[in-house]
Amino acid sequence: MTSIASVPQTARQLRACLVCSLVKHSDQFRREGCDNCESFLQLRLHPERLSECTTTSFDGLIANINPECSWTAKHKKIDQFVVGVYAVGVMGSIPEWVEDEMSRRGIHYIPRDGSYTTNTNSSQ
Repeated sequence: MTSIASVPQTARQLRACLVCSLVKHSDQFRREGCDNCESFLQLRLHPERLSECTTTSFDGLIANINPECSWTAKHKKIDQFVVGVYAVGVMGSIPEWVEDEMSRRGIHYIPRDGSYTTNTNSSQ
């Protein structure tokens, strides 16, 4: 069974995680942290990190309700994340300490601003 993130109850004060692009109300991030990244972001323990690890600058929303079977989830690299609402694109970059912590844990960082591309070059 897949975990389910909190779904935002209002369109005001929404923020997107800079690491995974999960979208929640700012109070939800403070109360619950990021459902995908809390183990290293620790937003619940350090609410001051909210402004440096999430952003209000994002484009579009994706309702990711069946990540394992969704082509969109696979394409956006969110198919291994919890069910929830995600930003299509996120503007901003993670702090260096977050990238260092992810690297230390063996987690590959995928920028959510669209700058990450996979090698899709196919020979025909």
